[in-house]
Amino acid sequence: MGERIDDGALRELAEKQGGFVLCPQVVAQGVKLGNVAVVLRRAGWTLLHRGAWAMPGKEVDLRLRLLAVQARHPEVVASHSAAAQGHGIELIRPYKLEVAARAKYRVTGGGVVFHTMEPAPEEVTVVAGVRVTTVVRTIGDLLRTLPLHEAVIAADSVLGKDLARRTEIKEGLKAGRGRSNTGGALFALGLATHLSESVAESKARLEMRDAGLFPELQVAVVTSNGGTRRLDFFFREEGLAVEIEGFTWHGSRRAHQADTARFNELSGCAEVRQVLRFTRDDVFYRPRLMIRTIRQALDGLRGQRGRSLL
Repeated sequence: MGERIDDGALRELAEKQGGFVLCPQVVAQGVKLGNVAVVLRRAGWTLLHRGAWAMPGKEVDLRLRLLAVQARHPEVVASHSAAAQGHGIELIRPYKLEVAARAKYRVTGGGVVFHTMEPAPEEVTVVAGVRVTTVVRTIGDLLRTLPLHEAVIAADSVLGKDLARRTEIKEGLKAGRGRSNTGGALFALGLATHLSESVAESKARLEMRDAGLFPELQVAVVTSNGGTRRLDFFFREEGLAVEIEGFTWHGSRRAHQADTARFNELSGCAEVRQVLRFTRDDVFYRPRLMIRTIRQALDGLRGQRGRSLL
């Protein structure tokens, strides 16, 4: 087969469209439909979705795949985790190629997760060129469909980043009472807070809640040098501080030094009798050990306080 493409012209077209071309556009250059895949692969193009190809050197990310799907199926809207990524809503699970439309516009293949629903016009917006469900509709869909912890973590992200107000989300859920799991969604929203500063903090709070532990969140305390530090979690009566470290909580020698200084300052704080620190891996992969460690610390501090009163 000797068919060739005008690579320069095709790349120029791809650039205008965000980095991809559609099969009919290649056919318009004189390539037979049955030969398109062979010709493009030979030229270094990457298949994005059935009938859509990314130009050589173009990073294939979720946004590009969504653009390609919507170019072929303009009726669909990015929803659920795909819309969440566009809005910057943090989730535990990977973001997927999730789209929504009426059943007759069903899209399959290429990793597409299709949801049979039709968001109202006011529930659709555009982010980075992609048509997505609005923040309120997106978090509503996530609250209805994700497991409890994951739903609360998503809502924490929305509230913490001030992407939407709690009242807006609640109104959106109540307006869609005909949809599934409204009660569960409202319950999950009730557990969410704007005070969480990371996914790991949210997960740690939920694990403690499930264990019957209810510390104060983001408490400012005065350190030994007269400054203030904010604690992730604080059991005030016992004087126990619980800190959740980021995924890479050192990063550099300077960051490590600052982290060590912060720990020492908290240790010298009059209100804080003990500090526990847990990593993201502790929270997600060793939650029972984390809870056991917190319980033991609380019991020990209560015992010390009891002995001091004798």
